Formats: sequence, structure tokens, C-alpha cells
Amino acid sequence: MGASGWSYVTPYRKSVGASLEALQGEVFAQEYGDDEEYSTIEELYADEEFMEEEGTHSILDVRRVVESTKLPRESCTDDYFTVRPLAPARLVIHFGTDRPTVQQYEGAVAQSYESMSASRPGARDTSLLGEHEMRWTGFYVLLHSENQPTHVGFFGASGD
Repeated sequence: MGASGWSYVTPYRKSVGASLEALQGEVFAQEYGDDEEYSTIEELYADEEFMEEEGTHSILDVRRVVESTKLPRESCTDDYFTVRPLAPARLVIHFGTDRPTVQQYEGAVAQSYESMSASRPGARDTSLLGEHEMRWTGFYVLLHSENQPTHVGFFGASGD
């Protein structure tokens, strides 16, 4: 996933969209809370040149949730700046279930980073974070406890 890759876990708040919005508010406050240039997320997004050329290299580069599990395509402009659910079959491959827990997600992310640092150049990354291949997009995974969603794991990459 590289230096511009990102991964977050946030509490589930009634919907993935509400969870994303709350997470973005937290990340904005951490990254830009004392920034004199952007006092709101809207001001950050209004700087189209910065957002489209460089980006924040964080979940702030995501603009909306897409419900399709089809892989994003570079030829489709509507696929950029989105997160989408990881397909159920891919969840089973990475977690052994379609209802992973926070601990399983965090373990898979840690294993992904270990795998990436140990892999040889050009080797295909088959880890969870290796699912992500297109910049300016990401995936989400609903994380469960007792069959109820409690958190959302987001991962992807943006910037260069």
C-alpha cells in the first residue's frame, strides 16, 4: 500500500456514512485543528488544486460511500474518492468469516504491514491491505461483536 496508504477503525454509528463522517471529523481535528489555512473540512475540500493533486493521504480524501462490492476502475471517474465494502467472499478469505471482529481486523492489518515489509519487489501482496490496488479509493469492513456491527475498519490509499 505504500507511504500514502491508510487504515482506521472507528465505532459504528447507525450507518457506514455516519461512521465515516465522524471519523473524518476526528482526523481533521487531529491533522488540521491548529492549521491556519483550513478551519473546516469544507474549506479543505474547497481547495480543489490541493485535494486533487496532493490530497491529505488520509481518510479525508474519501468523499462518499459506495455500496457496490465491484472493484473500483481507474477508467470510471465516479469510483475515485470513494470507499466500498470488501466483498463477503474476500472477508471469508482474510478472516474465515463474513463477520470479523475488531481484533481480527487489527491482526490482519498488522500482518499486512509485516508482509509488505518482508516481500520482495514485484511480489503480489495477498494480505488484507493488498486487496487495495487503486489510489484515491478504499474499502470498508463492518466489524462485529455478538453478530452486531460495533466498528468499521477503513483502508485504502491516496496521494502519490
